[in-house]
Amino acid sequence: MSVLLAFTVAALFATGTFLLLQRRLSRILIGIGLVGHGTNLLLVISGGDGGVAPIVGTGNREEFADPLPQAFALTSIVITFGVTAFLLALGFRSWQMTRDDVVEDDVEDRHVARRTQDEFVLEGEAAERAQAAEEDRS
Repeated sequence: MSVLLAFTVAALFATGTFLLLQRRLSRILIGIGLVGHGTNLLLVISGGDGGVAPIVGTGNREEFADPLPQAFALTSIVITFGVTAFLLALGFRSWQMTRDDVVEDDVEDRHVARRTQDEFVLEGEAAERAQAAEEDRS
């Protein structure tokens, strides 16, 4: 049973990651939801087999269920809900402004990437000149 649940978690993470890498906010939103569900399922699986409610004085301590994974799962649900609400608001605002939910490239990101590439080429050329000068000396 736990192997099936592990494959289910893997499938949720894989599908969610694939959707997060897309360019549309609607797919990114669904991807966040799938990754959140995968996280919740993983946290619940990590708790092991169920047990009796962990209330002191009601049973044997060895039979108590571990409450920590359940608390983590509830925290994960709240965080996923908050991120989903933020992305819904972001997508709605994007739809109002552009009538499309495609995430465009930022112009500054392009400039930084081009500048980094130019610096990398200049460093490579300087290293080649230094190597040629070293070879000429020897």
